[in-house]
Amino acid sequence: MLHATEPRKLKVPAGKSTLVLDDITEVASKLQDFDQHEQVWLGRDAERGLTAIAAIHNTALGPGLGGTRVWPHESFEAALTDALRLSRGMTYKSAVAGMPFGGAKAVIVADAKTDKTPELLSAYADMLAALEGQFYTGEDVGLTVADADFLRERTPNVTGTTKGGSGNPSPVTAHGVFLGIKAALKQQRGPGDLVGVRIAVQGLGSVGWALCEELHGEGAKLIVADIDAQRVERAASEFGATPVATDAIIAAEADVFAPCALGGVVSEATIPTLKAAIVAGAANNPLARHEDARRLMERGILYAPDYVINAGGLINVAAELAPGGYDRAATMTKVAAIPVTLSAIFERAQAQGRPTNDVAAEIAMERIEKAKARPA
Repeated sequence: MLHATEPRKLKVPAGKSTLVLDDITEVASKLQDFDQHEQVWLGRDAERGLTAIAAIHNTALGPGLGGTRVWPHESFEAALTDALRLSRGMTYKSAVAGMPFGGAKAVIVADAKTDKTPELLSAYADMLAALEGQFYTGEDVGLTVADADFLRERTPNVTGTTKGGSGNPSPVTAHGVFLGIKAALKQQRGPGDLVGVRIAVQGLGSVGWALCEELHGEGAKLIVADIDAQRVERAASEFGATPVATDAIIAAEADVFAPCALGGVVSEATIPTLKAAIVAGAANNPLARHEDARRLMERGILYAPDYVINAGGLINVAAELAPGGYDRAATMTKVAAIPVTLSAIFERAQAQGRPTNDVAAEIAMERIEKAKARPA
C-alpha cells in the first residue's frame, strides 16, 4: 500500500491559500502504471477538503491538457493509478489527433454528489493556478461545465467553459464516437447504415446520452445500462431502448459494445462473455490491461482504441487555445477525421496481424519522437 504522508514539498501557491502542493513523482514511479511521467503533483488542503492528483505524462508536443475527474477512490493508490493511466491516454490521444498538446489528467478524490463544495473547488483552483503553464484542464466525470466556469473565474488554465470558451465538450466527444462506431462497422461489414444494428451503451452520462441520441436518430436498436435508474427509464421511453443490469450489459446480445462509463470493464474475465463483434465507446481506458486488446483480437472482436475514438472533446477544448481562438467549423472538420484515422489503424493492424491499440500507440509515439527530434 502506498502512502502520501511525506512527499517532497516543492512549491506552495503564494498568498493566503491553505493549499500544500507536493511533487510525488518518486512515489508514483513505484506503481506499475507509471510510464516515464514527467511530473506528478499532489494538492492537499485540509481546511477546504481537497485531495487532488495532477499527473503530467509527456509534454513533447506541448503543455499538458486533460480533464479533471471527481471520484471517491477507495484508496490513494487507486486514485494515483487512475491519474497515471488517464494522463498517459491523453498523451496518445493528443498525438494521434495531431494536437499541439501533451498528456495530463487530474483526479480529485471526493464524491461529486456530497463532497464537491465551493471551498473544495476554490482550493483546486489554487492548485491549477500554481500549475499554470504545465497543465490545462476542464470537464470530466464528476466535474461539470458549471464547475469549469467556477474554476475559470479563479484561474486561466481551464477550458470548456460557457464564458469565453466552447461550452460542454460532451456532444462533440459523442459525435466523434458515433462516427467511429460507423467506421468500425464499415470495417467489419462493409458500407451500410445503422438501421437495426444492436448497440449496447454502458453509461448514460453526458456523452453516453448524446451518443444514444445520434444512434437512435439513425435507426440503431439500443440496449442501455446505468447506475441511475431514472436515466435508464428515460432512455427506454425516448429511444425505445432495452434496459439491462449494469453487470450484464457487457454480455448483451449486441453487434457493438459501447462503454461510456468508467474504465477497466473489458478484461480477461469479461472478454469471454462478450457477444458483440466490436468494442467502441467513449470511456477512457475501457481495457483493464493493455494486453486485453490482443485477447479481443484473438476472439475476432474489433477494438476501436479509446483515445482515438473519443478524441472529439479534446479536439474541441484544444481549439480554444489555438491562435485566433475557437473556430467551431474548423473543430468539427477535425472531429470528422476521427473515422479516417480509425480506418487507417484498422487496416494497418489487420495487415500486420497486430492489436489495434498497439498500432495506435505506435503512431502516437512516432509523432512524439518526431517532435523531440526537432531543433529547440
